[in-house]
Amino acid sequence: MINTFAKKQRGVSLVEILVTLVLISIAVLGSAAMQVFSKRTNNQAVQRTTAAYLANDFFERMRSNRSALATYIPADDLGGQSMGSAPEIDCAADGATCSTGDLALFDLWEWEQQLDGAAEQSDARGVGGMLEPTACISGPAGGIGGNYEVAIAWRGLEEHVNPTIHTCGEASGKYGADNEYRHVMVINVFVDDV
Repeated sequence: MINTFAKKQRGVSLVEILVTLVLISIAVLGSAAMQVFSKRTNNQAVQRTTAAYLANDFFERMRSNRSALATYIPADDLGGQSMGSAPEIDCAADGATCSTGDLALFDLWEWEQQLDGAAEQSDARGVGGMLEPTACISGPAGGIGGNYEVAIAWRGLEEHVNPTIHTCGEASGKYGADNEYRHVMVINVFVDDV
């Protein structure tokens, strides 16, 4: 009887192979979905980290040039090459003689270049920065010491409710019809004048 039973159990049936393939397929699809989720989450973390770095860099530039605080508040939002070409005086050049106002204008231009990702180029476009950034800078009138604010908006990869913490970039049209892709980070710092 043992011999007869052993003869009937030889080999693997087609049903067992199909069940195994289905289980392997489910595992592979689950792994791929986790990878996509991980990449999106990582992208958002990189965007937030970049926004925090850029805001802090901006405040350090202001602190090191306190006598020109008023010049650091641009009339319009920054981002997307809104400042145009480089200022006439390149304050980063060796031996350049810059006034505090010249340095502030150069700092703003250079900072916008960082915001737009100019350090990393692809097809003559900056790709090393944030996704469609907009920066809004505000502070006390007249360049006196006080609370200064940098708000940086960028385009996220997934839809969500438009954040209400700041209006930076809302009117730009870059973040969807209802700003459903707009993400914002706002940092406030006290900067003392001279």
